[in-house]
Amino acid sequence: MNKEILNLEPRPVWKNFSDLNAVPRPSKKEERVIRFMMDFGERLGLETIQDKVGNVIIRKPGSKGMEDRQMVVLQSHLDMVHQKNTATDFDFETEGIKMFVNGDWVRAEGTTLGADNGMGVAAIMALLESTDIPHPPLEALFTIDEETGMTGAMGLEGGMLKGSILLNLDTEEDDEIDIGCAGGIDITAKRTYRETDTPSHMSGFEVSVKGLKGGHSGMDIHRGLGNANKIMNRILLNAHSNFNIGLHELNGGGLRNAIPRESTALISVSNQEADSFKKELKQWANTIREELAMAEPGLDIELMPSGLNHKMVSADDLSQLLRTVYALHNGVYAMSAGIPDLVETSNNIARVSVKDGEMSVQCLTRSSVNSAKLDLAESLRSALMLGGFSVKLSGEYPGWKPNPNSAILKVLTSRYQALFGEKPEVVACHAGLECGILGQNYPEMDMISFGPTIKGAHSPDERVEIKSVQKFWRYLLDILAHIPAA
Repeated sequence: MNKEILNLEPRPVWKNFSDLNAVPRPSKKEERVIRFMMDFGERLGLETIQDKVGNVIIRKPGSKGMEDRQMVVLQSHLDMVHQKNTATDFDFETEGIKMFVNGDWVRAEGTTLGADNGMGVAAIMALLESTDIPHPPLEALFTIDEETGMTGAMGLEGGMLKGSILLNLDTEEDDEIDIGCAGGIDITAKRTYRETDTPSHMSGFEVSVKGLKGGHSGMDIHRGLGNANKIMNRILLNAHSNFNIGLHELNGGGLRNAIPRESTALISVSNQEADSFKKELKQWANTIREELAMAEPGLDIELMPSGLNHKMVSADDLSQLLRTVYALHNGVYAMSAGIPDLVETSNNIARVSVKDGEMSVQCLTRSSVNSAKLDLAESLRSALMLGGFSVKLSGEYPGWKPNPNSAILKVLTSRYQALFGEKPEVVACHAGLECGILGQNYPEMDMISFGPTIKGAHSPDERVEIKSVQKFWRYLLDILAHIPAA
């Protein structure tokens, strides 16, 4: 790790972020980071609790003179998205994140950084261990598995929390205050396929789509970024329609909440058509690159010789797969009619795989309108079922309905203006925040969300702005100093 990070201001936040990032913490494998957080709270002599699903709660009394203020729940999630570049040799289950300073940004070496939501976690840790920061009674809530199911928030029982105000520290623009978010639902489709023998007159190739930016499938879905699964499917359908090809394996995308950056297909082409195929593929690649030149300048589509697999997907099953994926909607589906520039409903075709007799397609559908979310999910399920897939809808979580009359919102907007001399942007976001889920068991709790500026979340391009962390920390301390009396 670059030692410069430990010298960044505010030092308590960066120190704790460095300590946190030394602990492997991919979603659904948070045992070590749960133990890390339990040890942290117990070492400070604070009341520290692990609930039945793995969430950690640490309570700290108010500082002198602020004991009568409303108790504030400070909430962030412990897990992080694990994405890396293909050329990066890294094991998220055993290694800590390798960070470095790049101008006014902190980044990671070829992997996600974990600033989402590690910066929020680190800020809460700094407050818990502080001895000279004025604050009301605090209740730190560190949830698990936010990124792949929000099971921590879903599993938190009513009555566990005592606070009346919740500050969620998990948004990514430092001039925004979030008061609402989208809900989501996972779509998993699977089917078998018939394998046929690969004719002896075929040559093997590997087609790769790479160099895409990727990003957060909620916050970045409106940016017109390329989806590696859709690009690969377009190439394969063109090839299947115009040449005698076989598909042997397909591996595209990864996590549901990350826009797919890479896809690889192992194919075969008849020897007689190989030269024509190479020429046509080059033309298709140039066309796609031109279409995405502004949004995806790094897009790279390559064709390389490969060993020949002896089994391939039958022609009928291949056609059915490619037509089905072509029919699936990807990207923004509808914009909000009530909130300017807010994506209402979207879908991310997150993963497509073909191997060993099984095809799989995975999507994450989001919407701030529950009925619209379910409507789009049903449309996608219908297309997949027509393609011979069995389809499961799972992991549904609710959105967070905006409350423009929130009392804590008035505190945050007034303090932002007092500190920075301008009004903040009060927004709802298309990402999934845990506030909507937590509100089901704590309907009277007043909730708000804010955080430092983070770019490229859910991709190896993730980075956090240093001066923004300083602004965020200053703002957080000021908010806590102005929490009203109970």
